[in-house]
Amino acid sequence: MKTHFPCIIVGGGQAGLSASYCLKQLGIEHVIFEKHRIAHAWRSQRWDAFCLVTPNWQCLLPGFEYAGAAPNGFMPKQEIVNYIEAYARSFDAPIREGVEVKQVSRLPDKQMYSVLTSDGHYTADSVAIAAGSYHAPKIPAMAANLPQDIVQIHSSEYKNPDSIPEGAVLVVGSGQSGCQIAEDLHFADRDVYLSVGSAPRSPRQYRGKDVVDWLDLMGYYDTPIDTFDDPVKVRKKTNHYLTGRDGGREINLCQLAREGMKLAGRLHEIRDGAIAFKSDLYENLDSADAVANSIKASIDTFIAESNIDAPAAPVEEAIAPPENPVVSLDWEAANLTSVIWCTGFNANFSWVDVPVFDCEGYPEHTRGVTNAPGLYFLGLPWLHTWGSGRMSGVGRDARYLADAIAARLTAATAAAIV
Repeated sequence: MKTHFPCIIVGGGQAGLSASYCLKQLGIEHVIFEKHRIAHAWRSQRWDAFCLVTPNWQCLLPGFEYAGAAPNGFMPKQEIVNYIEAYARSFDAPIREGVEVKQVSRLPDKQMYSVLTSDGHYTADSVAIAAGSYHAPKIPAMAANLPQDIVQIHSSEYKNPDSIPEGAVLVVGSGQSGCQIAEDLHFADRDVYLSVGSAPRSPRQYRGKDVVDWLDLMGYYDTPIDTFDDPVKVRKKTNHYLTGRDGGREINLCQLAREGMKLAGRLHEIRDGAIAFKSDLYENLDSADAVANSIKASIDTFIAESNIDAPAAPVEEAIAPPENPVVSLDWEAANLTSVIWCTGFNANFSWVDVPVFDCEGYPEHTRGVTNAPGLYFLGLPWLHTWGSGRMSGVGRDARYLADAIAARLTAATAAAIV
């Protein structure tokens, strides 16, 4: 069995497959190692009612742009999996599923890499790591203070309201996953408490278009990360909350509170039979509204400066926040039976034994190219632009890295001839 390749790709999601397509177009032999199955994260780490938050037309995988009947719709979970699986079939991607990469290291005195897998040992001239950065669920240490009879799961484990015990549910975190999961439970008439953090919100439709369409026209999705004053801060920003469910719409937490959802500020501590929250709910709601309003203002300015004929800005009902935010929750009195931690992930690249990481263990790179010749990263949020971690922009990054890999191989061949 062949054990050396010009390039090994780690990860069989949209990023790894995009890199594979681009390498195949250049005639570069390679293999993809995928620990689970193609599209594993979409298949196994999303809830049943999950939909894309961005419109289908933003599914722009290289050589396989969305061509369905609903470009302005939002694909549900299974259709996303089907789309990515069809992409792999479309160019016969050389993927080996069920193969875990356990270590990547650089061979001493050689311009190549050692790749140790569950299927054996391989070497490669180049390695493209397309395993994302959502590796280990991030759950606060105070979770250990909850009693064992309260079920605790991470957002990546949640499936549907029937999959958790009857009784009240606390959702911690108000990013995209937290708000959508809280809403999913709310629609099922569950008693829901939502701990609201600093996540911003976004309008869905504004002045005749989906906000994503406006931001695309404005060039936002093409803005490189290095044009921002603080790229590190940009990479760590929480995504705006809204949804693609029911054809796409905004999520208004004040409206959900009016309908019975109970809102609290950020989680503060858990002890003595109670969960305490910070008194920052109003501040967080106001901050989220301010971001949504700033997006609208930017669109207004763009429309005016571009002399675009667009409908006038709609007059919207102002919904007051709840008068009595939750500041303390007695879990027995509230019949709290479940907590869903929508608190994100930590990256874990400990298996990459090459010194290309910062003090927090995050890869240092320029547009995916590290300072270790032949080692690349792809599919990370804001690797180059907003779309780098999404199906809208990963193709552009994949083409760039494929060209870099090709140039390195060409240079190595020329040096060997000389």
